[in-house]
Amino acid sequence: MSRIIAGAAGGTPLVSVPGSLTRPTTDRVKEALFSRLDAFEVIADARVLDLYAGSGSLGVESASRGALTVDLVEFDGKASEVCQRNAGLVNTVARRKVVSVHRSKVESFLDRAAEGTRWDLVFLDPPYPLDEIALAAVLAKLLPHLAEGAVVVVERSARTPEPSWPGGMERFAEKKYGETRLWFAEPGVEAGDGAAEPDAGAAD
Repeated sequence: MSRIIAGAAGGTPLVSVPGSLTRPTTDRVKEALFSRLDAFEVIADARVLDLYAGSGSLGVESASRGALTVDLVEFDGKASEVCQRNAGLVNTVARRKVVSVHRSKVESFLDRAAEGTRWDLVFLDPPYPLDEIALAAVLAKLLPHLAEGAVVVVERSARTPEPSWPGGMERFAEKKYGETRLWFAEPGVEAGDGAAEPDAGAAD
């Protein structure tokens, strides 16, 4: 059973989406990911966006660790209900509404986002069938809503190619954990400028 790993709600079991509808991030990958984000000092007081949220595991983990606000975006009805339940667990501990759930397609949510809305940390864990062209379009829609110094984390199968980053967003790190690969990107770098640091080794 998945759980919140650390923070105010650490140890809290999370509700899972029934069946094989979603591909949840394993606790091993989640623990490694958040250890890395802690090193980046990007979670505390952050405005977090969890796209293709599934159960909301990454977003509620961020809330438990001190994020200011978390938006979970999930279109599937059953998964969005699970997001609501997991959000409620963290909101109860926080005694305020840290986590909000939006039942919406990711593209529509970003299209509707108000001008000036910015997020500091964004997770994208799209379903396997989402192709690279569609993912690139989502990243392009996301770019105007990234705060200065924001971190974008894309989680995909280790067998999929690196995302096509839009101009103004560039990968700065990459990590492989078994069958999962994480890409870390940031805004503010025009395409072709600078070089990402090599960081593609498998986890120990």
